[in-house]
Amino acid sequence: MAELVRWDPFREMVSLRETMDRLLDEAFARPLASLALSEGLGWVPQIDMYQTDNDIVVKATVPGVKPEDLHITITGDVLTIRGEVKAEEEVKDAAYHIRERRYGTFSRSLPLPVPVVADKAKAEFENGILTLTLPKAEEVRPKTIEVKAKK
Repeated sequence: MAELVRWDPFREMVSLRETMDRLLDEAFARPLASLALSEGLGWVPQIDMYQTDNDIVVKATVPGVKPEDLHITITGDVLTIRGEVKAEEEVKDAAYHIRERRYGTFSRSLPLPVPVVADKAKAEFENGILTLTLPKAEEVRPKTIEVKAKK
């Protein structure tokens, strides 16, 4: 059975705006980022951040970075991840057809959604993935309050 839907001209305008935003993003923002990568001007790691009841967990994709080349700091409510991928020596007497591998330094700063205890933070590195576990400060952890019935 067909359903009648009231026509809303603004809904179509929002869809047009989203389409234009996506077009402009692909036309201008991404070519600049890929130019910076191809010129060796630096790059930024892709990051996932989520929180559990007790922790903030940050996962950063940093392929080619050695653990000793990573530097992590927390200042106030800002987490900063810095590192470097060192360029390999160019092969002499060779004509490159494609050269896309990233190298150079990077720095990425993220605002933390809640206060954390930096002294108890843990950092693990495996297969190019940096995982940070940042314990939430005690005052922002959820508390369970037991309800007792009066007699």
